Amino acid sequence: MNFHKKSYEKVYICRLKFYKIIIMIRYATGLLNRWKNDGLRKPLIVRGARQVGKTWLMKDFGNKNYINTAYINFENAPALKNLFTEDFNISRIINAIEIETGEEIKKEETLIIFDEIQEVKRGVTALKYFYENAPEYHVMAAGSLLGIGMHRHTSFPVGKVDFLNLYPMTFSEFLSAAGEKKLLKLLIDKDYTLIKTFKNKFINLLKQYYFTGGMPEVVSVYFETGSYNKARDIQNKILAGYELDFSKHAPPKEIPLIRMLWNSIPAQLSKENKKFIYSAVKKGARAKDFETALNWLVDSGIVYKIHRVSKPGLPLNAYEDFTAFKLFLSDVGLLGAMSDLSVKTIIEESKIFEEFKGVLSEQFVLQQLKATIDKRIFYWSAQKSQAEIDFIFQINDNIYPVEVKAKENLQSKSLKSFFSKYPETKPLRFSMSDFRKESWLTNIPLYMVNTINDTPSFFTTFAAL
Repeated sequence: MNFHKKSYEKVYICRLKFYKIIIMIRYATGLLNRWKNDGLRKPLIVRGARQVGKTWLMKDFGNKNYINTAYINFENAPALKNLFTEDFNISRIINAIEIETGEEIKKEETLIIFDEIQEVKRGVTALKYFYENAPEYHVMAAGSLLGIGMHRHTSFPVGKVDFLNLYPMTFSEFLSAAGEKKLLKLLIDKDYTLIKTFKNKFINLLKQYYFTGGMPEVVSVYFETGSYNKARDIQNKILAGYELDFSKHAPPKEIPLIRMLWNSIPAQLSKENKKFIYSAVKKGARAKDFETALNWLVDSGIVYKIHRVSKPGLPLNAYEDFTAFKLFLSDVGLLGAMSDLSVKTIIEESKIFEEFKGVLSEQFVLQQLKATIDKRIFYWSAQKSQAEIDFIFQINDNIYPVEVKAKENLQSKSLKSFFSKYPETKPLRFSMSDFRKESWLTNIPLYMVNTINDTPSFFTTFAAL
């Protein structure tokens, strides 16, 4: 009897531990709560690259916040291929969904999820009619290639839908998944004294994040198994899935060009001047040769196109230079996998890694900024000199030039020169050095990038842990 009890307790504890390790807490959950409770709520489109966790987020939210969830993946629902082609009669559509899912749909109490909505004709357009004729139904939609699908034979319901942009997990979300709630709380509270005390812990976890990145499945497998090799296997599968998307969904004549652009990104980023050069992809190539291919990659969400601005004026996008840009991946872990960087190279920081470490740090900072402020991000460079600012963005009427340092090196000649010319800006430097606020510059540790968003709601999800 005692033997069975001990065996049961052992299994239960293991399962409990397993559950705690892989549980994911996403900041976007707080945004979904705001959407659900909004009296002016519209159907919600969740946008993001493949594998960033859109399906999991929607289903998890439905399971926790509604009586039931009616989930349809249009890739796997051939019977509903023509659901929206005849008309947009909501009663007929609801009846079809109930038959397909086996779920009774109740107004205000059921979450309806349309996944891979770009796969069904007029699917996105149908959201307009839910908003206009049946706002009492709570509807979410998503698709791995939704950005591309919306450009194909689709009348987009402008002003009739809400949007939520989902990105790979941030470093703060990574800390939560790691079970490092107390370290995360230090960041939330901005307890700079204790953050400095536990600096080495933050740096070690940051190195792990540089390797794993923020793709939820990669993070989950890493914390479940403790294996970098298994995490890398998942990364390679995600990259292979992207390549399959090229072949399956892109215009046939563009596929070779998409592959060339895609495969050139690590080499382009490793150059001292990271401005994207078409001739580095193919000798003699020009922008017009790759225009459609590049737009396909950007619309798919798997690359970020960061344009140059000629001046840090308001509004910032009024000074956008459409001829000069950099291309980054959506995830630092995938960049490491594409570059075939070993775990030893990243974690132990071998000398071979010195130059590329700066690339990963810039990719990391961009990735965190995209998720944290959810604004357009640019870079700045001078026309007739080598001076360059890694990133620059606008929040309200403030312009923030950003310099990224992979180490504790605090020389910031370019940033200081930039500030002397544009003293109305608010310079930020992200480095391995401790937090320090100077008269003209704020230095923020790399592991604190997510803390720059001071809006009360940003850490609400984590603060309740």
